[in-house]
Amino acid sequence: MNADDPDFIARVLAHDDRQAFGTLVRRHQSTVHNFLRRLTGGQHALAEDLAQDTFIEAYRHLDRFRGGSAFSTWLLGIAYNRFRSERRRQRDTAEWTGDLAECDLLAGSVATTTPVSVDLQQDLAAALEHLPGPERSAVHLCYAEGLTHEEAAWVLGCPLGTVKTLVLRAKAKLRDALRVWAPI
Repeated sequence: MNADDPDFIARVLAHDDRQAFGTLVRRHQSTVHNFLRRLTGGQHALAEDLAQDTFIEAYRHLDRFRGGSAFSTWLLGIAYNRFRSERRRQRDTAEWTGDLAECDLLAGSVATTTPVSVDLQQDLAAALEHLPGPERSAVHLCYAEGLTHEEAAWVLGCPLGTVKTLVLRAKAKLRDALRVWAPI
């Protein structure tokens, strides 16, 4: 029997069931880690530390989860706030590396075995690298993670209209940067 997230959350809250929380962590750790890895510019150790902090904070404040969004969306919101706090603490600008593996989800339909597709992935990676952080985060959440604009707004802590604007601006910049791949 495979219970869904609300059942596991209820078990954790009612009985401090750490195994149930472990199941939640296993279900969502790759999503949280991949999101943080992209935000940290591929710094795996930092992403792992932030992911661990995310789950510790989620465990400590699980009673604050109201179910108004998916549990994964709530976790990504915590992860994004942990990342922002770390960035403020370091006073560094974290940039995405542009590694080919980073754009696989966004490249989606392009096969990765042909030289043309490798070139397209490199161009996409470079174009994504040049997007401002908020635009890159919004595009990643909506396209790579599959969140709705409303969920992405919640994760980013900004109004829905802002997310829609960020995504539109990012798409326009990406379209312009990748124009050679789809000439008018």
